[in-house]
Amino acid sequence: MKVKNKRLRTIRDYVIIFLIGLVLLYPIIWMIFATFKTNEEIFGSVKLLPENFSFQYYIEGWKGSGRITYTQFFINTFLLVLPTTILTVISAALVAYGFARFHFPFKKILFVLLIAMMMLPNSVVIIPRYTLYNGFKWVNTYMPFYAPALLCCNSFFPYMLIQFLRGLPTELDESAYMDGCGTLKTFTHILLPLMKPALFSAGLFQFLWTYNDYFNSLIFINSVKKYPISLALRMSLDAESVVQWGKVMAMAAVAVLPVIALFFAAQRYFVEGIATSGLKG
Repeated sequence: MKVKNKRLRTIRDYVIIFLIGLVLLYPIIWMIFATFKTNEEIFGSVKLLPENFSFQYYIEGWKGSGRITYTQFFINTFLLVLPTTILTVISAALVAYGFARFHFPFKKILFVLLIAMMMLPNSVVIIPRYTLYNGFKWVNTYMPFYAPALLCCNSFFPYMLIQFLRGLPTELDESAYMDGCGTLKTFTHILLPLMKPALFSAGLFQFLWTYNDYFNSLIFINSVKKYPISLALRMSLDAESVVQWGKVMAMAAVAVLPVIALFFAAQRYFVEGIATSGLKG
């Protein structure tokens, strides 16, 4: 009887999880089916399934605007996102190592400033940032994204990694020092492999945020040849007098695929990193 009740509870839990997941995924499911619909079907019917399935909108949408196709937009996106993500992970790991393992003057004050930077809205600093980057001749390049990543300007990532490093016993460092390892070698050979879950989480966050970033891309990039996906999708709305929403939905669905694939590929590390970054001791 107990086994039967346990099975019934398991089935009930799975049904509830399935229904909740279906509700959460419904917008994506609707978007995918909308890629096969005309404007009349999208706005004139509540049916989920289209009248017929055709990849015409994918073919037409991939052509992009003018002579620039979505192949170029995707190349631009990865040229922007991948270096930014890699530089962010490297710089955040080094800053976190310094705060978590070393004692230096004004450490507490600097840590407070690091936390305070998390409360500073992007809209407050966008004008001085633009003025600075314009003076460096970086506008309409990807340097406004690379430079802050290299200098660890997003304080969320070092803070997350600091919390993770504080959970690693300092005896590991002491053992490495006794074996003749220096500071850098201890970090790269001992601590860095143990930080893999947190590093994957930081990298995934930065990848998603940069990939989906529309505001900063719009401010710092003004050449269509250098547009990432976020700007290309918005431009497709202005390219025609009558927007063919099927084409827009088709390209939006294609743009979502790399993010979904990356999340499922790194899901184990992502969940583990989030679960352990807030632990100490």
